[in-house]
Parts: sequence; C-alpha cells; structure tokens
Amino acid sequence: MRPAATIVEVGPRDGLQNEKQTVPTASKLELLELLHSAGVQRLEVTAFVSPKWVPQMADHEEVLRRFESAPGLIRSVLVPNERGAAAALAIGVEELAIFTSASETFARKNINCSIAESLERFRPVAAIAMSSRVRLRGYVSCSFECPYEGEIAPEAVVAVARSLADLGCNEISIADTIGQAKALKVENVMRVTTAALPASMLACHFHDTHGRALENVDVALANGIRIFDSSIGGLGGCPYAPGAAGNLSTIPLAAHLEKAGYTIGLDMAALGKAQDFAFALRK
Repeated sequence: MRPAATIVEVGPRDGLQNEKQTVPTASKLELLELLHSAGVQRLEVTAFVSPKWVPQMADHEEVLRRFESAPGLIRSVLVPNERGAAAALAIGVEELAIFTSASETFARKNINCSIAESLERFRPVAAIAMSSRVRLRGYVSCSFECPYEGEIAPEAVVAVARSLADLGCNEISIADTIGQAKALKVENVMRVTTAALPASMLACHFHDTHGRALENVDVALANGIRIFDSSIGGLGGCPYAPGAAGNLSTIPLAAHLEKAGYTIGLDMAALGKAQDFAFALRK
C-alpha cells in the first residue's frame, strides 16, 4: 500500500496576497471551488488582516462566508491576533493559522515585534482555538535563511517550533520564506527539528526561487515529513527577490510526490483547470 502525503494549498491566501491588481471576490471563490473539486481538502482560504496592510485580503469575511464548509474540508485562515481569530470563528472555520519567525530581525520587520512578543500575542488565539475545538497551525518564517541575518541556526528554528507546539499548535510549517534553502541546510534543520518534535506534526513550505524546491522536498521526505505547502500555478512571490519564481507550484509537487510513490488523492486533470484559472488571474 502506498504511503500518503498531504498538500496544503496556500495559493488563495499566500499566493493572491502578493498580486498587485485586486482579484475580485468572485474569482477567489471560483479558484477555491476549482481546487476543492480537484480533491484538495487542506485550503488556506484567506487572511483576517487589516486591509491597510494587505489590501488584497480586504474581502476576507465575504470569502470565508461564501466558501462554505464541506465533509473533510479544512478551511484555514491566517490571523494576526485574537480579534482576527474571533472574527473568523464567528463565521465558521476549521483551522486558524498564526505566524512568527526564526529570525529576530525578520520578525521585527514583518510583524513589528520580537519573536517572544509574537508568541505572547498568539497565546489568546491559541486559547480561543482550543475552546472552539478548531485546529491551530503555526508558521515559522525564515527557517533556513533570512534576508537580514543570513543563515539561521537550526537551534533557533527548534526553539520557535517548540514554543508553537507548547502554545497548542497541531501542525507547524517550517518555511523557506525567501527561497534560498539548499539541500544540506534543509537536512540540518529538519534533522534537528524532527529530533525535537514528531515529524507527523511538521510541514514544509518551500519556495522555488532557484529551482531547488523539489530537491528540498525529497530531503524533507527522507526526514519523515509528509505535509507540504504549495500554491496553484506558483502564485505568490518573494518580496525580497524581484522576479523570483516564488511559491512551489502545486502540480509539479503533486506529480513529484506521486512519482516518489506517495498517494495524494488529487485529480491532476482538475488541478490543471485550477492552474489555468490561476494563470488567467495574472493576465
């Protein structure tokens, strides 16, 4: 029997938030429905953040309300604080996602606080998630390299991942935020991290800026990771590398996992339709 691997589709949030032209709500919903029709059960739907900072996510309430729950579907929403979490939960959601960094400088630049302060900020989010019995996902940005600090020590990644686990995160995504990770670095980070936390609660989020994402996926697989983030059509990019390829594209990841012997439960033809639609959004 083939082992299973899971793809977490982040295009509707992490991908679209970087698009310069406003994507209509109807188009976001159509993309979500196409992805769900292809068998995608883990979908990062939107982000409950201030439109001032992320204008592309200004319609977050309408998107979540209109993309309704379905059997087996896990709709994930990125939230920056308790207020965002409460608003998402009031509509109905299966997972809240929180985000911090393994780089102190990146944390201050990206979320305007220290790593320790970010974890304290998310403590009430974790509490409300637990009381509402919804999943809690954590992201560790700059787990391999930082645009300000350079290489990140694996021990720094472990410390933040452990803190997120202690907060109550069911799953923690180790992210290559600027797409600079090389296989040896991924090996070092994942070896140390999986020694500290069960591989089953870890995911990897790679960018394909330099065409190394699938190689890094293989390294993660060898370390027991079976959950990977990707973005349909490679939507999204790296703000620190203009013109970069950005997020690992879903179809190449799906094909790669299947070729490696894993079951992913996705309809590749239907994914192709979703990818075509994603490409059209950029025209």
